[in-house]
Amino acid sequence: NPGCYPTGVLLGVAPLLIAGALTDPLIIVDAKSGVSGAGRAPKQNTHFVEVNENLTPYSIGQVHRHVGEMLQELQRIARGTAPEIVFTPQLLPVSRGILSTIYMRIPDDWSEDRVRSLYCEQYAGEPFVRVLPAGAMATLGHTTYTNVCAISLTLARPGLLIVVSSEDNMVKGAAGQAIQNMNVMFGLDETTGLV
Repeated sequence: NPGCYPTGVLLGVAPLLIAGALTDPLIIVDAKSGVSGAGRAPKQNTHFVEVNENLTPYSIGQVHRHVGEMLQELQRIARGTAPEIVFTPQLLPVSRGILSTIYMRIPDDWSEDRVRSLYCEQYAGEPFVRVLPAGAMATLGHTTYTNVCAISLTLARPGLLIVVSSEDNMVKGAAGQAIQNMNVMFGLDETTGLV
């Protein structure tokens, strides 16, 4: 599905869930997607004059078709209480890309360095996940036309982590991810045809 939100959200949340580090099961996700995520079928809300210089939320709360898939996978990897998601997808006036801003509660005594170490350890050796250095923010420009998911981490205040993940919905969110999965299934190097 070209409008694949789950990849960036799952990669942005997984290390904390695997570590059992959330102090509140509620995860708030504000995700913005380029127009190509809406598919090729012409619709009034995806015409240039509707999208240009506009930002449009849709299917907010827990009604978006990908929320069930995200919850299923997050609950599968979570240690402790099953997570919940409040999801706000928004149509962004760009051709491609997904930028997800994810808000999570973590222990008050966790530093940003500790969180960054956890993410770096979790994704060490993963060719298509890049945890950005302290102070850098993930943007669509980090991932456009690639199979990479870029992740930035910001401790907004003690106990409140903001994760921003970026991916190209046409590559990492769809075709590139399919090729990556096929490579793994057939015992090929994961990066074959993707780098």
